Amino acid sequence: MPDNTPIRIYYLASGRLGIPILERLRSDPRLILTGIGSQPDKPAGRRQRHVPTPLAAHGDALGLPIDRVPSVNTPAFLDRMRRLQVEMIVVASFGQLLKPELLALPPFGCLNVHASLLPRFRGAAPINMAILRGDAKTGVTFMDMEAGLDTGGIYGQVALTIQPDDNAEQLEQRLGALAAEHIGSVIWNIARAGLTPTPQPTEGVSLARKIKKEAGAIAWNNSARLLERMVRAFTPWPRVSTLAPVGKGPLKRLQLTDASALDMTPAQNTRPGEIVAQGRDGLLVACGEGLLLVRRVIPEGRTEMSVAEFLRGNVLPPGTLLSDYPVGEK
Repeated sequence: MPDNTPIRIYYLASGRLGIPILERLRSDPRLILTGIGSQPDKPAGRRQRHVPTPLAAHGDALGLPIDRVPSVNTPAFLDRMRRLQVEMIVVASFGQLLKPELLALPPFGCLNVHASLLPRFRGAAPINMAILRGDAKTGVTFMDMEAGLDTGGIYGQVALTIQPDDNAEQLEQRLGALAAEHIGSVIWNIARAGLTPTPQPTEGVSLARKIKKEAGAIAWNNSARLLERMVRAFTPWPRVSTLAPVGKGPLKRLQLTDASALDMTPAQNTRPGEIVAQGRDGLLVACGEGLLLVRRVIPEGRTEMSVAEFLRGNVLPPGTLLSDYPVGEK
């Protein structure tokens, strides 16, 4: 006789990817969500106020109890999992490594939702790297967690086409929704239908290391195509930055949040970073190859706006040179 008893799970997540998955885990009658854990609140901004992770903020807004877990590998956390009689731990964009003792604790293991088609882009930033490399598709992988970095066997994968204007935030939202559609059935098939993982292919392995803040420092001698992908890959963080001669005094930081590459050749003797045209549609800037049309920006100390709004109070005529943003600059 088949076992139709709901499966007791504990959920670990921190990023936006995990939000739609949480909603599905809460509503699926085949599952019992025994608890939710996220990374502790961290200081952010000039005032260093403690800010919850996106997942924790979402849970707080709904009045859900969210455990802030400094380490999932402590004896106290392991004991809690035993007391809750957890059958499976589900992980999505959490941000901590699970050590062997915890991985071996639940009877049906630890299931990771990874935002790429493994073995491509193992690591912390698969969404950013898929956009930065110009991939046509990505997807989600449901993976059996082991001690290696995203090296475990695969229970299933679902592909997704990357839209030409997807930035990292938008793609993360779409991947989270895609994962949520399938998460309940994957958990059920593992715990109640005997689904077993398939080893990852040995070919096509690549890494997507954690993005650092300086990754958004622009160098205008790069191609417009690369710069467009950078703007998309690094929105909303760390964002692509240039330096602009705005107002009096030193150059000011200007973050680019929406831009498109144009396959046009700048006039001879035009320098990379030089504004060749401007107006209602945006700033047209020469690159090492092609032109970049910048449509939206965040001026230093202000909120995001269209270039048309920005130009109402700032004069950047054709011939103005935007400077590379120094690596390591805050």
